[in-house]
Amino acid sequence: MSCFASAETARISPASLSRLLLAVLAAASLAACAQSPVGRQKADLATTSRQAVVARPHRVAALHPRPISRARIPDDDAKQTAAHGVASFYSDTETASGERFDKNELTAAHPSLPFGTRLRVTDVSSGRFVTVRVNDRGPFVRGRVVDISPSAAEALGMVDKGVANVRLDVVR
Repeated sequence: MSCFASAETARISPASLSRLLLAVLAAASLAACAQSPVGRQKADLATTSRQAVVARPHRVAALHPRPISRARIPDDDAKQTAAHGVASFYSDTETASGERFDKNELTAAHPSLPFGTRLRVTDVSSGRFVTVRVNDRGPFVRGRVVDISPSAAEALGMVDKGVANVRLDVVR
């Protein structure tokens, strides 16, 4: 029996035929997409727009002039305003820095300032202030900027109110 005779007797299954047809159609459609005029137009536009960007200078600086700079006198005792907002006081057993919480120390919990940062917490309504050391993370109540220890809250006169509007200044 010759090779041609055996090929004539062999049949291709419908599943194999459909897979083969699907592969041929996929290859043909990809080839057609690669040679379509729309694809070439997009490629041409991409190269011309790149050239236009390079050829045209950027003028944002002319539209937005720099603000007038003000001379600052460096001072070792200068304060940097950190935030305005609501302060509350808290008690805990251990702080995020690993220290044991002491309600008699003037300490605070702040969400982002480094541990050991000194903050001047000023009650906006009374003008009373206290300097605290950041040794914990918090507050975890929305809208609050700092949690202070009970002794610091007593120094500010906010124990009865529970919360106070404060201004925070980082003391260097």
